[in-house]
Amino acid sequence: MNRIIYMVFMNLFHAPVWLFTIGRFGREEDTHTPQERYDYIAKMVRRIIKRGRVTITATGTEHIPENSGFILFPNHQGLFDMLALFSTCPKPLSVVIKKEAAGWILVKQVLAATRSLSMDRKDIKDQVRIIGEVTKRVKEGCNFVIFPEGHRSRNGNEILDFKSGTFKSAVKAGCPIVPVALINSFRPFDISSLKQEHVEVHYLEPIYPEQYMGMKSSEIAHIVHDRIQEEINKNVCNNPLTM
Repeated sequence: MNRIIYMVFMNLFHAPVWLFTIGRFGREEDTHTPQERYDYIAKMVRRIIKRGRVTITATGTEHIPENSGFILFPNHQGLFDMLALFSTCPKPLSVVIKKEAAGWILVKQVLAATRSLSMDRKDIKDQVRIIGEVTKRVKEGCNFVIFPEGHRSRNGNEILDFKSGTFKSAVKAGCPIVPVALINSFRPFDISSLKQEHVEVHYLEPIYPEQYMGMKSSEIAHIVHDRIQEEINKNVCNNPLTM
């Protein structure tokens, strides 16, 4: 929480311009391309991160599919996760976010500008609606971020079980599934300190439709989960600073 307040204070001068510009991006009549809107937001996020005394290392960006119409499936460590992804992924991203967070200032504007979706996790009908909408838009060439744990892990770099239902949109769309391992993404906002923090984002090799065709969504969830946890374990063990 200390760092969030610090970030807000350090960016007060730019905040009105960002809110106005991104708010304009969110209008239906806006003529900017998804890439132009995303690049502006990514630049803003990188400035916020830098002024918040956080550095990010990204590996495997070459694994991000050249053609749009894919879904990233990262582990979920906290509020910093989307900042880490927006600042490192070169392709435009939309995100499925919990309804409770969709109304926060600036978050609301960014969600509209990126054409993201909010979901009521307690409403089965709304979950079905979101699966259908993501499927439709991915087929049209949009890229999404879905957190398969359903909610954040509070065990640091240990991830929770993945919910198989979160993979239904990918299966229905027949799109590449990109596992993403986030390491120490919980630290910037969970550690009560303003010391320099370092977050790692590892984009893993995609799983293409021909590789998961015929599998149950539960089997896909298990494979993605294990690949991410293996990547986290490998990097945490090799770098004592991440432990």
